Amino acid sequence: VQLQASGGGLVQSGGSLRLSCKASSITWSNYFMGWYRQAPGKQREWVATFRGSTPTLTDSVKGRFTISRDVRSKSLYLQMNSLKPEDTADYYCTSRSGGREFWGQGTLVTVSS
Repeated sequence: VQLQASGGGLVQSGGSLRLSCKASSITWSNYFMGWYRQAPGKQREWVATFRGSTPTLTDSVKGRFTISRDVRSKSLYLQMNSLKPEDTADYYCTSRSGGREFWGQGTLVTVSS
């Protein structure tokens, strides 16, 4: 049982990163998969999700972030462009499958000004 997130790192403001999330056959969901983030001292917040085949992004990242997926490899991606210091956070991959909710470990994104 796993959701393995990767791709975080340190980047300058205006830079780009691509996060990846590898799911297992148990944790992959064609119904709901997404990304959340948690900045230091703040609550976890929703960033982007697939509900069915429909991608949705929170307003603060629209036009900068893109969520995508590869069903065959059971992978979820988050392309992050024009990064800002306020995007600094631990980013988590999540899914809902078989009546259960799964969370991966976070991958840290740090954007320097």
